[in-house]
Amino acid sequence: MRTDIVALRQFYASPLGRFAARSISMSLATVWNPLPNERLVGLGYAVPYLERFGGDAERTLAFMPAAQGGVAWPSIGASATALVFDEELPLADSSIDCMLMVHAMEFAENPRETLVEAWRVLAPNGRLIIVAPNRRGLWARFDHTPFGWGRPWSRSQLAALLRETNFTPGAVSEALLFPPARQRGWLRLSVRSETLGRRIWPLFAGAIVVEARKRLYQGLPVAARQSRRVFVPVLAPQGAARQSEAQRH
Repeated sequence: MRTDIVALRQFYASPLGRFAARSISMSLATVWNPLPNERLVGLGYAVPYLERFGGDAERTLAFMPAAQGGVAWPSIGASATALVFDEELPLADSSIDCMLMVHAMEFAENPRETLVEAWRVLAPNGRLIIVAPNRRGLWARFDHTPFGWGRPWSRSQLAALLRETNFTPGAVSEALLFPPARQRGWLRLSVRSETLGRRIWPLFAGAIVVEARKRLYQGLPVAARQSRRVFVPVLAPQGAARQSEAQRH
């Protein structure tokens, strides 16, 4: 089951969500060095992190899965949000430099095809950064945060799938090393718990952050991909009904 846009926004607006965003941002900073004038796309619900890391990008787009729902972003200026299917992105081949997936892999209907599509739109040597729930972590066991929904991943599972889809896994980091408690007393201890957790229990972190590079020297097998989607127009204007010749006479 996928977490919808309302639940995601509410979580990141909460005290626990703000602490979680700070923890993940710290981990992203250790594996990802944003480059000036790069073309950056966030897939899933990456808005809290695009605002932190997309400042120097040539353009930044927030792609949100149609089943999740979307919101206009940024709040000022032209919207950079689009509703998409993660297996059929509205981008040309090799058209972006970096893709950040947050709340995407755990909800992907077919994770392999999602990564194949990411490979298609990334430029040569383009970078993919994935933030996914850790299946060993405490956060995956509670459903009051988005990290407790969908499919959690282990390091080895993500690495194997990345290699299968022609990515070279690189740096790995951990985030959410404090318990997902909503009480203010626990939240005050989150910074201390985060520092201590990196030394003592990194394998049990709530989220895994993986950086990978697009690989070009090995070809992907060509296979016909038929969309499983059925596009149904919503509130499409039908126009006024016309009378037949027999009715007019």
